[in-house]
Amino acid sequence: MHDLRATVESARAPIDPSTGLQARQAADPDERGWVRPAPDADALRWDVMLAGGLYLGALLAMVLVQVSGMYTEPAPGWVSALLLAATTLPLAVRRRWPAAVLLVVATAFITAQSLSVPETLISNIALFCAMYTVGAWEADRRRAALVRAVVVAAMILWLLVALFMAATDPETAQDLPDQVGAFSPFVAFTLLQLLTNVLYFAGSWFFGEHAWRSARERARTAWRTHLLVLERRRAEQQAVTLERLRLARELHDAVAHHVSLMGVQAAAARMLLGGDPDRAAVALGHVEESARDAVRELHGILGMLRDGGDASAAVTRAPATPGPDEPTGSLDVDALPDLVERVRAAGTHVGYQVVGEPRRLTPLASLNLYRIAQEALTNVRKHTGPDVRAEVRLRWLAEEVELEVSDDGGGGRAASAPSTGLGLIGMRERAVADGGTFEAVRRRSGGFVVRVRLPLAAVAVARAGDDG
Repeated sequence: MHDLRATVESARAPIDPSTGLQARQAADPDERGWVRPAPDADALRWDVMLAGGLYLGALLAMVLVQVSGMYTEPAPGWVSALLLAATTLPLAVRRRWPAAVLLVVATAFITAQSLSVPETLISNIALFCAMYTVGAWEADRRRAALVRAVVVAAMILWLLVALFMAATDPETAQDLPDQVGAFSPFVAFTLLQLLTNVLYFAGSWFFGEHAWRSARERARTAWRTHLLVLERRRAEQQAVTLERLRLARELHDAVAHHVSLMGVQAAAARMLLGGDPDRAAVALGHVEESARDAVRELHGILGMLRDGGDASAAVTRAPATPGPDEPTGSLDVDALPDLVERVRAAGTHVGYQVVGEPRRLTPLASLNLYRIAQEALTNVRKHTGPDVRAEVRLRWLAEEVELEVSDDGGGGRAASAPSTGLGLIGMRERAVADGGTFEAVRRRSGGFVVRVRLPLAAVAVARAGDDG
């Protein structure tokens, strides 16, 4: 678990291209130069506890063996204690310097057995652990293979020398029982020792390599997840840029409309100023109203542009990319019936209802309502079953206009239409740009509801200008 957390954290960390090829190869598990993430503090503390526990266990085993009298001429106690310390305590740093630890442990192990240190069980466990650690943690794989091969060769050579010396020792030969099978007792003992050592070292080698490959596979999964996150961020940033370009075009259209209208109204006021001051005052009131509408829409769109500094918090996209069947005229609330008819023609059952008395909206607010309805209906077609029934309701309230697009789910979601959530964010930003509210929730009975409310404060301002 410690290693997995370290792998995930290292994969989440951004890779700076300026760090060079070597750093990227060390982080990418598919590269030959990949380096396993270093163990965390908890893992290192466990290593210290492991080494201390093995040393205490080795001392206890040594005392028990001495008391049992199994060794006729054991090594002195202080020599045994030092050699057992050299065999077990280096494991405290086994994951920091695995190759060096194995060489120290193997040397101490051979020395201890050669001097008849009365302990073998814990020492074998320590040697196995050191061999395993080189396979699991050594970053240089050539060094890992070379060090283990050298240790195995040294151990086998030491075993063969010890067996040869025992075979040529007359006292040892006298102690052996008579042959009762196909092999002499000494040959059988030699084969047993060789088989035990082969299984011992093969097991430590195999499990170490398996741990390395498993860690690399986990790192590969985490790395690919990291790359997918980076790709998503790039896509989000690109969507932000495209949305801003589109908003700039809409800003041009909306403001150009108001400025052109202001020019016409100002010219009419100038011509009426001498002969009909009342009508000139009305025309100037219209100029003032158009100016306020233009400033209000400027603030709304520029607010969305300013909020886009953090791509993760202000991801937008064009809520519905205009298709070939989109009307070439103005896109506003008045075009909603045409939008509903086009969705019906595509095979989706959609109802349309208007509640209340329609009133004038600013061009930007009217466009945003249209785009939100368009995106919501697009989501209905993408994420619901074939028998879906949708409803578009436009409610004119006392101080707000409410647009609601709902569906019944249609028997389930479409299997081939994954959702990124960017459309909902885009709709929310359109609503916020006009000072409104947005919500998108699942219905308990099935389906989805998108509801947006925009204030009608602009209508009150316009009416006050007309009355003056």
